[in-house]
Amino acid sequence: MTKIRIGRRAALAGGVAALANPAVVRAQGSGGTANPIKLATLTPLTGAGGPYGPVMAKAAASVVEEVNKAGGVLGRRIVLVSEDDQTNPEAAVRAARKLIDVDKVSAIMGTWASSVTTAVAPLCWESKTFLCTVSGADSITLLPHQGFLIRTQPNSRLQVTRVGEFILSLGAKKAFTMIPQTPFTQSTFDTLNQVLPKGGCTHQSLIYDDKKTTYRTEVDQALRTSPDVILANGYTPDTVVLLKDLYRAGFKGKILGFAYSINQKLVDQVGQPEVVEGVYTFAPSPAEGSGAYEKVKAATGSANPDPYTCQVYDHASLVLMAMASAKAATGEAIKENIRKATVSGGKVVDNAVDGIKEIMAGGKVDYAGASGPCDFDEKGDILDCKFRYDQIKAGKFTLVKIA
Repeated sequence: MTKIRIGRRAALAGGVAALANPAVVRAQGSGGTANPIKLATLTPLTGAGGPYGPVMAKAAASVVEEVNKAGGVLGRRIVLVSEDDQTNPEAAVRAARKLIDVDKVSAIMGTWASSVTTAVAPLCWESKTFLCTVSGADSITLLPHQGFLIRTQPNSRLQVTRVGEFILSLGAKKAFTMIPQTPFTQSTFDTLNQVLPKGGCTHQSLIYDDKKTTYRTEVDQALRTSPDVILANGYTPDTVVLLKDLYRAGFKGKILGFAYSINQKLVDQVGQPEVVEGVYTFAPSPAEGSGAYEKVKAATGSANPDPYTCQVYDHASLVLMAMASAKAATGEAIKENIRKATVSGGKVVDNAVDGIKEIMAGGKVDYAGASGPCDFDEKGDILDCKFRYDQIKAGKFTLVKIA
């Protein structure tokens, strides 16, 4: 059994998640070599991203476990170290310093919040540590990362373009966005201001303080514009408050939010089915039904693994196949070879074990991931993916469409 070593800062913070997922937290078992390859996950075990981080780390662990069972990479076993970024840039920087300087990892996988990735990325490119992220802010791949970064999450421009198209499909003529200050706030405004008018829909917006305990003033400001649709574009804690205030204010239009925020945890915290009834959610869609997706389901015990978990499964698979292609395990080797895991015309594989086997036999591979095709442009952005739209009905998320 391959295991993860968790840092001291993460041990207490992630205790509850650890009990729920014991395979994620045990120390490296016997049978390792004297010179293992060290990789890391830096996921939000606590904070606003806490519902996602533990299972993201577990998905990466499942890949490492399978590869170790098959003999490792380049004759070496893999050690996976897991740290908690706490959904906080300062905590993330401390954790990344430890992973880079103490653990000497070749790659860090799974940073979630855009603010965290923005803070951690310079440490990675300066140390030539490869970084795989699920953050969506456009600014991330515009950083001077020198190729030491890919993201499997579509950038915010692509995501918000699809949001705008969905708002238009709802027949909206007036849309209003309510959002805290984040790395993707301005990009959201700019994109919606381009997309919505093309379909005859006006757009207004405001930025709110996500630490406030009520948004009734901001809600009243929004409702004075008589919107058909409100895009609630915060994180789970502040969106709980916002949805309650919209309900109390008597808003009868449609509400749409990103699925990373409006999730089952939010529904449970709201505690009033009528507050969330009819709310739409939106997210990049995993490759449901694919071989890799089925492997993530089995590894995590989830019937519907979220997009971030599927993406981190792909991070680990891509990184390990890149090492096999490079015949080296450094961050620089990963950087130069990670796109060799998705060569058009190569043998289609849905897991790292088969991919490594084909690569070591001299073949080329085209990895079909749990999150979809893992093809990247020169900046490290994923080229395309499908998106999933759900609506809350009677407290349950009901599929509207995947497109």
